[in-house]
Amino acid sequence: MRILFVHNRYQQAGGEDVVVHAESSLLARMGHNIELWEENNDAILSRLDAVKTGVQSVYSFRQAGKIRERIRRFDPDVVHIHNFFPRLSPSIHFACFRAGIPIVQSLHNFRLLCPAATFQGGGKVCEECLGKSVPWPSVENGCYRNSRAASAAVAIMLSVHRALGTWRRSVSRFIALTEFARDRFIAGGLPTEKISVKSNFVEPDPGIGSGGGNYALFVGRLAEEKGIGTLLAAWNRLSIKPRLKIIGDGPLAPDVAKAAATHPEIEWLGSRSREEVSRAMAEAGVLILPSTWYEGFPLVVAEAFAAGLPIIASRIGGVAEVVSDGHTGLLVSPGNPDELGNAVSRAFSHREELQLMRFQARSEFERKYTAEVNYARIMTIYTAAIESCLTPVQLCQSPAI
Repeated sequence: MRILFVHNRYQQAGGEDVVVHAESSLLARMGHNIELWEENNDAILSRLDAVKTGVQSVYSFRQAGKIRERIRRFDPDVVHIHNFFPRLSPSIHFACFRAGIPIVQSLHNFRLLCPAATFQGGGKVCEECLGKSVPWPSVENGCYRNSRAASAAVAIMLSVHRALGTWRRSVSRFIALTEFARDRFIAGGLPTEKISVKSNFVEPDPGIGSGGGNYALFVGRLAEEKGIGTLLAAWNRLSIKPRLKIIGDGPLAPDVAKAAATHPEIEWLGSRSREEVSRAMAEAGVLILPSTWYEGFPLVVAEAFAAGLPIIASRIGGVAEVVSDGHTGLLVSPGNPDELGNAVSRAFSHREELQLMRFQARSEFERKYTAEVNYARIMTIYTAAIESCLTPVQLCQSPAI
């Protein structure tokens, strides 16, 4: 199969970028012909650049020309779009549709429903724009980049393409990362029959770790929505404090640095390579995921299960679906440091239960998150996309632009 991967990289590399390369590498290893087209946001340097990008995020004639040329030269069987925002724009959907090429689109975040892509506002979950033809609340609240102007640009893009039916008509199959996410996208108007669920995966398999380090581990962006404040507050309230290692960087780094300087049991390691994160997971007792927003499918979840690492996570969004309470980890109320502290105490004071969770987490990885399982799932989705594109329903008049 000839597969064209399309991805607009972020200025700060994240899990989506890792997933794109993992999936394309896996498919290439399995004998498919892969071409990866990536753009990035590094050229957005000034306010004028941002304004131009905002306008072109609705439709970019330049990017439409680029993908038409790639289709002509590479002749793909399917185009797999991961992220088109902001520089690629939905112009690439129109170009593929007109060329009769089936599109598979991964839904890594909630951008098609929420201009901020996170369903979060004011430090709490917000679904005010869900299902609205014009996501005006996001503009009033400046949800995207804390800017009304930037939020308006995204809202215009979403409104125009909802009105045109771009997503419904041009995309053959969507990939949601969890059943929870699938339900949100259906509530937001995407066609039920087109949304498949396929989680992220880990390759190479690191094997189960020993868990002998006797510490808790946090890995992720140091930001409000990741629950950093809840994590630090929980450690303040613990009477017996296990060691806590924090890996990551972000806007709340000063708070983490202060906590590490004040409490000897807290160690901030900053950003680390994937290999270093894997080693830390192999030795950790638990991974802590105290998010207060609807996570998509954090890659650290699959990585933790691969290492046999139980997860203490917030009972919210797709994470509450993936982590089984009392089986592969423990679930707590988001933003509740007392519950989080109690769960940490339970984990480190009941060693036999924690050890059983280790084996159950590893078993969950082997059933759901290996490269082999992921490959079978993605090929089923590609095949369905190609077959649906050959039906008369798909041979309708293309969108207007």
